[in-house]
Amino acid sequence: MKLTLRQMEIFLNVVEEGHLTNVAKKMGLSQSAISMSIKELENILGRPVFDRINKKLVLNEMGRAFYKEINPIYKKLCDIEFEFKNSENKGLIRVGASTTIVDYLMPSIICSYMSAYPDVKITLKEGNTKAVAEMIKEGAIDVGFVEGYVNGSDIIKEKVGVDELVVVTADKSLAKEAYIDELASKRWVLREEGSGTREVFLDYIKGKVDELNIFFELGHTESIKSILQNRECLTCISKISVENELKEGTLYQVPVKNFKCERDFLMIYHKDKYHSTLFEKFTYFSKRLMAQMIECSHELCMRESLEEMKREQLRRSNVT
Repeated sequence: MKLTLRQMEIFLNVVEEGHLTNVAKKMGLSQSAISMSIKELENILGRPVFDRINKKLVLNEMGRAFYKEINPIYKKLCDIEFEFKNSENKGLIRVGASTTIVDYLMPSIICSYMSAYPDVKITLKEGNTKAVAEMIKEGAIDVGFVEGYVNGSDIIKEKVGVDELVVVTADKSLAKEAYIDELASKRWVLREEGSGTREVFLDYIKGKVDELNIFFELGHTESIKSILQNRECLTCISKISVENELKEGTLYQVPVKNFKCERDFLMIYHKDKYHSTLFEKFTYFSKRLMAQMIECSHELCMRESLEEMKREQLRRSNVT
């Protein structure tokens, strides 16, 4: 085989950057060395893989077909090389997670894992569900934890748990029993486009609501909770993210009739991801601990609901 791994690496970097100057700077090579490598690759293949357009290299038909075949092979070889440089309890794991999971679940999981395996380093990148899925496709992270919908046949999805979405407000006058269509004209604060929370909620109310009055969009759950405290508005949010506020009485859950909006928490990774022992141990640990945390959260909510019902029954009996 005449094609080298170095030529594959240079080719993939040129596809990503488009300009030889950028690739040379990124790889610490001369521009002539990059150009020579591409010419050698094209000589080996017997035809050009790039069109030279406006001083930029753009994949042609042959190049796109070659990229489709070579990209997953190169990523897998990189994974294998990384695996054999690290023991099963030593190395680096690159994790991505959507906002709700980053804020309320992932820190405990990572701290617990690193306490058990101090030689393992974990990097954590945050983004909405769409952004985390893109990171998986690009090979920027090893594993992702998201909520909502994930598209793409090249992404493997494993269900970790079920999350409940609830409608909440800081305005007690709004926290009255109603159907969702009766609340549609109120002012709503939602997460930005690409958010799993937003997509699941809007998909759930499709057909029930003609138009939702969205007056503000924000990129973070904590920002939404802050806005709720200062405005007469509503949001639909993960119950996990507002457990403390509901308990303290700074936010109120709106008892929406016939409303049961749930979404899956998913672990995702690329179908061509090399499953090292380190990867397998971390994902097993994370899935199990996350499922336990979600289950405990649900059980706590159920206990609190039952206690509230008992208190309400006691108040009524005292009145009568």
